Amino acid sequence: MRPPVVLRYIGMILVLNGVFMALAALIAFFNEVDRSFVPLVISASFTIITGLCPLVFIRPEANISNKEGYIIVIMAWLVCCFFGMLPYLLWGGEFNPVNAWFESVSGYTTTGSTILNDIEALPKGLLFFRACTGWIGGLGVVVFMLLLLPTIKNMKLRLAKVEISHLSKDNFKYRLQQTAHIIIGVYAGLTLLEFLLLWAAGMSPFDAIIHSFSTLSSCGFSPKNNSILYYDSTTINVIVMVFMYAAGLHFGLIFLAVSGRHKQFFRSPVVRFYTLAMLIGILCVSADLYFNQDGYTSWQKALHHGAFQVVATASTTGFAIADMTVWPVFSILLLIYFSLQCACSGSTSGGIKADRMLILFQSIKTQIKKLQHPNAVISTRLGGTTIENDTVSAVAIFVLLYLLIIFVVTLFLSFFGIDLLSAFSSTVAVMGNVGPGYGEVAGSMGNFSSFPDPVKLVLAFSMLLGRLEIYGIIIIFFIRSWK
Repeated sequence: MRPPVVLRYIGMILVLNGVFMALAALIAFFNEVDRSFVPLVISASFTIITGLCPLVFIRPEANISNKEGYIIVIMAWLVCCFFGMLPYLLWGGEFNPVNAWFESVSGYTTTGSTILNDIEALPKGLLFFRACTGWIGGLGVVVFMLLLLPTIKNMKLRLAKVEISHLSKDNFKYRLQQTAHIIIGVYAGLTLLEFLLLWAAGMSPFDAIIHSFSTLSSCGFSPKNNSILYYDSTTINVIVMVFMYAAGLHFGLIFLAVSGRHKQFFRSPVVRFYTLAMLIGILCVSADLYFNQDGYTSWQKALHHGAFQVVATASTTGFAIADMTVWPVFSILLLIYFSLQCACSGSTSGGIKADRMLILFQSIKTQIKKLQHPNAVISTRLGGTTIENDTVSAVAIFVLLYLLIIFVVTLFLSFFGIDLLSAFSSTVAVMGNVGPGYGEVAGSMGNFSSFPDPVKLVLAFSMLLGRLEIYGIIIIFFIRSWK
């Protein structure tokens, strides 16, 4: 492995992050030079200079090895999170080193969990940077590797195969470079469209851009303590809900739909499964609220709140228009299921992914048929496509490993005296990059400030595990044996 080559690519990412810090500093400057201006200027300068050094002193290298590609991708995430701590640390307040690391990782991994007790106490410059970390992170996992991969000679990284599933690629047959440009265009276009609609619906321009960044990245950072509930607007709720749903779809399939090839979009078995699962979840949660929860005396209110929270959870955005901690156990368990499944590959969401869950359910159906007809040759099929046994096995192993990690982290949290609901739901939330948990973390409008520092560090590591789909992190520990 050639460290200078790795450093050069890391430098590019640092410069990008430094530019966003500088934009946040401009926001602070035009907001009467608020208290975040100096921390952001210092952070932007240090980050850009650090990033420029390898770009200036290390010559470009067109071809990189598979091992170098993995190191670049993983190190880019870790370095982003590390430098993303700087504005928080320099500003102070509730941000000690552990809290700053937790908030930075939560942003870049688009988890949206926070340690802040009073989000509205942050100056606008820092709020803007906080939303930018989510927007960079949402774009980064989907696009950064696709921009990087074409430079790898005769190879495709396994990480790309995990991020954009085989099933998704069957519905979206473009070269990697084309895919990167298409996804960037869809991502930026949807962000701009939501910004304009939220502004027109009554949000201030600042709040509209923060929520647009947070929605399309599925991060869920809001500048308000009460999240979307603060605005008490049905119009805003509907706009956000539509874009949360879109953020959970494969961006390439959205491109096909808006470019006139909507039949391919609606024929996608993953899109249909993702949509049907949410509709069933919405009906079940709404019915539970109407019949079993005080305050929901009309179907309209129950359906409104149920639909918003199911979409917010399934898309891993985590916005809130209600206090879910007081909801019936049935609704909470359904939302925890959606925190495990989450949305589609090729989107900005985390979790197991709807693709894998669909393959898992179909493989169970196939296994039942094989038991009924032992001599028959039966394969797992989705939308007319045969899923290879290796793919089915890989999905089953991933799901098993995912659940095993959740169990281990939950066990670790319980050692520190955290109750079962809080420990389990927090672990599920950070692994799926959903954000809100239940119990001590008090749902979508709560925070993780009361957790001990070792717990925060483990949860931050779990965010990275979930965002990089487990293997991306684990394989680093075996990099020496990789030939």
